[in-house]
Formats: sequence, structure tokens, C-alpha cells
Amino acid sequence: MDQEKLVNDILTALGRVIDPELGIDILNLGLIYDVEVNEHTALVKMTLTTMGCPLSDILEANIKKEITQIEGIDDCQVKIVWYPVWTADKISEAGKRALGLVR
Repeated sequence: MDQEKLVNDILTALGRVIDPELGIDILNLGLIYDVEVNEHTALVKMTLTTMGCPLSDILEANIKKEITQIEGIDDCQVKIVWYPVWTADKISEAGKRALGLVR
């Protein structure tokens, strides 16, 4: 299957994973740093808004659930990274509007 299409499908799926505290998706929050596909396995590199985030297990489970529903993906690995450090400037314009940070 086309790698570019798989990556686009994964990004679409990540757009359906909602941060339970903030109520917007993790893609617009700027938590996703990289997506790779190797054979039938997706690797998602992401960060969290804070170290020790109590929702990390929930987010990881929801990411895996969404991504493994994609045809051609059998497994998903989520790697939490802390560099670069997440800051609010990583939030997309749509995310900022959803959070009421801009009009």
C-alpha cells in the first residue's frame, strides 16, 4: 500500500483522538511530532503537555485504537518524546480558536 496514503490516513485518525482535558484533538494541540510506517506497523512520536500527564495511557490507547482500524496497519507503537518541549505555540490556529485563545 502507498506509504504516503497510509501516513495521511494515520494523521486523519489522529485528528479523531481527543484530549479529554482540553476537548480538542491531539493533532491540533501540536502533540504529534512524527508519523512513520514500517511494513504494517505505525510509529507515532508524540509529546504531552506536561510530564507525568495522568492521561497518557488513555491517549495512547485511543491512538492505537484509531490507527489499527486503518487498512494496512496491524500494529501501532506510540513513543513519548520530550524534545522539543511542548509549548502552547505548537497549537494550530484551529486549535487556538477551539480553546478560545484567538478569534
